[in-house]
Amino acid sequence: MNVVERFHGAYVHRRRVEVLAGHIAGVLPQDATVLDVGSGDGRLARLIQDARPDLSIRGVDVLLRPETEIPVSQFDGQTLPFETGAIDVVMFVDVLHHTQDPLILLREASRVAAVGIVIKDHLGEGVLAAATLRFMDRVGNRRHGVALPHNYWTRQQWSAAWEELRLRTEVWRTRLGLYPLPARWIFERSLHFIAFLRRIDGAIETTTNSKQHVPIVSLSCTPA
Repeated sequence: MNVVERFHGAYVHRRRVEVLAGHIAGVLPQDATVLDVGSGDGRLARLIQDARPDLSIRGVDVLLRPETEIPVSQFDGQTLPFETGAIDVVMFVDVLHHTQDPLILLREASRVAAVGIVIKDHLGEGVLAAATLRFMDRVGNRRHGVALPHNYWTRQQWSAAWEELRLRTEVWRTRLGLYPLPARWIFERSLHFIAFLRRIDGAIETTTNSKQHVPIVSLSCTPA
């Protein structure tokens, strides 16, 4: 582990996970069952669960960690091992750009999710966007053996996929505050987004305030 990776794990990743957990906890429907795809050690999901005890969160991942903070099952990376409509919300946090074809898992999520899908990912648009995202991916994931195909979609590509799967965008955020200044000017810009996508074909209505940001108590986090 080099100096940059050590700093990222000790400070940047910890803050980023806490901020992300706050955003996601604020958009998930009340009393929902949630599947965290690519959950790693489950620390992000645990932070969300702590902020929202009404939720029931489990995870799946291709590589199982020796210890996880939520129940995590192994899957093949393409087919989610659940019945159609068995989960209220499927969640992808910085997972889909690690796949060769994000639409494969998005189709599976659309099948499994009764209410909708939460996505945190990147936008491959703008000057030096791809180069910046590649650097961030290498620092955050290379030492964990995570696949790095650098598959960064544009907003148009995301929107086309959601339209095909009959998903309506209810929450779209690009100002996430993941990094402190001045790093935010370099590594955030408009490269990151969080979206909550609701199924058009009769999803259960909820009372969740999509603008709510739930504060998260600082916990010790290491790279996921």
